[in-house]
Amino acid sequence: MAKYRKLGRTSSQRKALIRNQVTALLNHGKIVTTESKAKEIRKVAEGLIAMAVKEKDNFEEVTVKAKVARKDKDGKRVKEVVDGKKVTVYDEVEKKIKKDMPSRLHARREMLKVLYPVKEVPAAQAGRKKNTKEVDLVAKMFDEIAPKYVGRNGGYTRIVKIGQRKGDAAMEVLLELV
Repeated sequence: MAKYRKLGRTSSQRKALIRNQVTALLNHGKIVTTESKAKEIRKVAEGLIAMAVKEKDNFEEVTVKAKVARKDKDGKRVKEVVDGKKVTVYDEVEKKIKKDMPSRLHARREMLKVLYPVKEVPAAQAGRKKNTKEVDLVAKMFDEIAPKYVGRNGGYTRIVKIGQRKGDAAMEVLLELV
């Protein structure tokens, strides 16, 4: 018996498909796909969520000093002339950051192997490149998704059958986070 479904694709296509679908599921919370794809996606997604739940609180808060460029009222960097050259003025600021412990760092890197980078485009300014934001999906996993499932032992996703697709009569399902 096979350990996975081939989905009628080569290994690289299959891996890309699963990565795409898992990224979309974790970003949006639900996706519509075929039943066999959903069962494969569920395996990967539940493994990532289980990893996030396990390593959720495995960090320490550290205070660091950082140099930050001084900005004027318009948000532009303040520059001053030193020896005939324009130089940006920097201020030292103390910031609190989360420093991952080694096992959480490993979990973060394992998640990054699977998840694609996601850009979020605001609806009002769609199509404008400068208004897009990079979504940190791994941080979302640790901060939003993992706390929801702390008391739960597996079963983080649900498959709901929708019906057959009109074109090829494939069974379509809604795969969602519980």
